[in-house]
Amino acid sequence: MFDSSAYKRRREALRRSLADRGLSSGTVLILGNRESPMNYADNAYPFRQDSSFLYFAGIPEPDLALTLDLETGKSVLYGEELSLDDVIWTGPRPSLRELAEAAGLDGVRPRASLAGAAGSAKPLHFLPPYRAEHREELSEILGIPPKAVETKASGDLIRAVIALREIKEPREVERMDAAADLSADMHRAVLARARPGVRESELAARAAEVALAGGAGLAFPVIATTRGSVLHNHDHSGTLAEGDLFLMDMGAETVDGYAGDLTTTFPAGGRFDPRQREIYEILLSAFRAATDSIAPGVPYRDVHFAAAREIFTGMKALGLARGNTEEALAAGAHALFFPHGVGHQIGLDVHDLESLGEVNVGYDGQPKSPQFGLRSLRLAKPLKPGMTVTVEPGIYFIAPLIAKWKAEKLHRGFLEYPKIEEWVSVGGMRNEEDWLVTDAGARKLGGPFDKDAAALEAAVGSEWKGNR
Repeated sequence: MFDSSAYKRRREALRRSLADRGLSSGTVLILGNRESPMNYADNAYPFRQDSSFLYFAGIPEPDLALTLDLETGKSVLYGEELSLDDVIWTGPRPSLRELAEAAGLDGVRPRASLAGAAGSAKPLHFLPPYRAEHREELSEILGIPPKAVETKASGDLIRAVIALREIKEPREVERMDAAADLSADMHRAVLARARPGVRESELAARAAEVALAGGAGLAFPVIATTRGSVLHNHDHSGTLAEGDLFLMDMGAETVDGYAGDLTTTFPAGGRFDPRQREIYEILLSAFRAATDSIAPGVPYRDVHFAAAREIFTGMKALGLARGNTEEALAAGAHALFFPHGVGHQIGLDVHDLESLGEVNVGYDGQPKSPQFGLRSLRLAKPLKPGMTVTVEPGIYFIAPLIAKWKAEKLHRGFLEYPKIEEWVSVGGMRNEEDWLVTDAGARKLGGPFDKDAAALEAAVGSEWKGNR
């Protein structure tokens, strides 16, 4: 946790922001998360607190709730004290009052009294629930069917929370630098252990080991795969072989919830083959074009197209595409090779704030494009100093997608299908880092991590080389 004054300032900033939007009465309710049982109540998944609760209270304990009275500014923590039976299993824990004092809250009440307090005559303002137990609890408080709960979420509160959380304070940036550094350590450890014959599961475990040993956890389930053309492949059943590319998309989460998210693609045997290297150089060029374009006021949609432009230009140079690049981008032909967005916001969530609605977070409420590829761009609005984003262009040869587009004769004026089919064995690759938008432009979060082809080749299997 930060010091209590940080959370008091955030809650007051929320209150002022809502007042500026014409919302100065009622109660804001932010529900903390409960434990989630794997298969019975006492055997739970690792606990993760709701990120907005963390932002406004900082308390990483389960079964809590927070209210903020918009008229008085008073904030109250709801929860239950541990019983003696609880203490026997968990050891002594802070009391509710101690937790409230650490977060600068004004008082505590039993969790059982929340329904009465939140269900009073005052208007209740809450964020859209993304967990079933929150939906059920709000249903009981409001006296409406669970399916109707989300429609009652406060649009003004959603917009106010986004405006506050997406601009990172200096102390948050420090946490995110640390998350990026530890994430890079995870990647370096996997690079060092990788070689033909090593199982994907061993490399995924090595990454998790580094995160845990660093006092952190995983920001999301590890992607560690030789099947890079599958965008989010969480299966780790394969074994590395000579000639494979290995894609690892993984990140650490600090103890107070800040995420890192990096992707590295490298040759399992320590050498890119000629075709792999050609595609990888295009990928790095796309990455540099994207990061060079980040600046305050620049729509992130433009950052996406900076990467897409380099990718399509590179495909033309290899004879896999043709025609006017700008026309191809407008038509969406590039999405055969680059079918996802160039990045997203990152912070207390690896996809920061997206539980509040992707259109709200990444588009300021404006509609998204329905075009294939572009519709997967999670962030398109203009950038502001203090925003933190991922930059993750990718190049993929996805056999089912190529076959479908060819059969449907899509973009035949731009795509050389017979030649593209000859490159399917390359699979897929992605490169990703985390960036902070500054007043002058942008900077990478965390320290240096050399992703040039030669540097990666030298790093592959270094743990084994040292044991020879």
